[in-house]
Amino acid sequence: MHVCVLGAGIVGLATAWQLERLGHQVTVIDRAAPGAGASGGNGAQLSYSYVQPLADPSIWKQLPKLLLSPSSPLKLRPQLDPLQWRWGLAFLAACNAQTSRDTTAQLLALAALSRSGFEAMQADVAPDCDFSATGKLVLYASAASLEGARAQLELQRAMGSDQRIVSPDECAAIEPALAGYRDQMAGAVYTPSECAADCLKVCGELMRVLSGRGVRFLLGADVHGFARSEGRVAAVKTSDGDVESDAFVMALGSASHKLGRALGAYLPVYPLKGYSITVEVDPAPGAAPSVNVTDSARKVVFARIGSRLRVAGMAELVGHDASIPATRIETLAAATRAVFPHASRLEELHPWTGMRPATPKGLPIIGRLASAPPNMLFNTGHGALGFTLAFGSARRIADALEPAESLA
Repeated sequence: MHVCVLGAGIVGLATAWQLERLGHQVTVIDRAAPGAGASGGNGAQLSYSYVQPLADPSIWKQLPKLLLSPSSPLKLRPQLDPLQWRWGLAFLAACNAQTSRDTTAQLLALAALSRSGFEAMQADVAPDCDFSATGKLVLYASAASLEGARAQLELQRAMGSDQRIVSPDECAAIEPALAGYRDQMAGAVYTPSECAADCLKVCGELMRVLSGRGVRFLLGADVHGFARSEGRVAAVKTSDGDVESDAFVMALGSASHKLGRALGAYLPVYPLKGYSITVEVDPAPGAAPSVNVTDSARKVVFARIGSRLRVAGMAELVGHDASIPATRIETLAAATRAVFPHASRLEELHPWTGMRPATPKGLPIIGRLASAPPNMLFNTGHGALGFTLAFGSARRIADALEPAESLA
């Protein structure tokens, strides 16, 4: 079966890998190079056991800050955009305890599937991607915030996650680079099984291996629309011509909404803008972290990728604005100086921004939709968990293809 995957980010490439492995003929189409979008400079953490959705009851008391504060790590700026308003209202409706619990359960199940999928890819591809499995610490600045994290920890632990609350001294023992910061935290949630890798390198390695196995890559091609026949998608229209296929998978991130609408499907996917810096680390023992660290107060994550430290954070609902304000980059640099003062000289920051494709509940859209042609499948809306969930999503797409095949 010929399957055309639209999108060469980590979600699209994981899908292409899974489908090629099952014997399908695969074509991948993207306007840019693999990983050039939201995958390229992401937080680098593979957070399989800590998946708390952004839509949470705590958002309600944060709402004034989200709307008004210029320094808030979460920012909402209303615009004359019907999709933003529709998405925002659905997001607020999802900010309740029951929805958060249900979403957490579904994300953990998908993440477990994705962990095994990533491990299978590692065994198959052996990517050079600065992979590490050193665990994760989520830091909390106050006793109240740490206690507030306990409910999510207990929920995730009941669903199979190996996690525990640790003291500041235990944090410093787990990650010596935090020794100078122990007085600034009340404790942390420790998940020993979490991992990290350079997502952009994974994307490059997947393209290299898949190209050698006969997967066709059509890069630098804009997708303009679709040709339909008898209720099905016959071809995707691109700037390089039409590409026919038996089935299609839309993995175009925040661009999926517009193209989904052209097929009659409403995809509640909106960009959550994030930022990162990537710096060279001081190789001295205890200077830079080797364990993944998330500062919950600053909403900043730290991940060691080889000789570099990836520092990422913020979530802005501001539309498709690809600018990189110097203030946001300085916020990440300041967080690095505060938490890990000896980690890096911060001479070259390599600033980056990306548009994470988010759904209101935080659950990705995977598979077929009743409102769309039966041979068009969707794999989008992963938010900040695209790297984490990519290979589990790919497996679900492969499973969902079976009904599409029967209708061919």
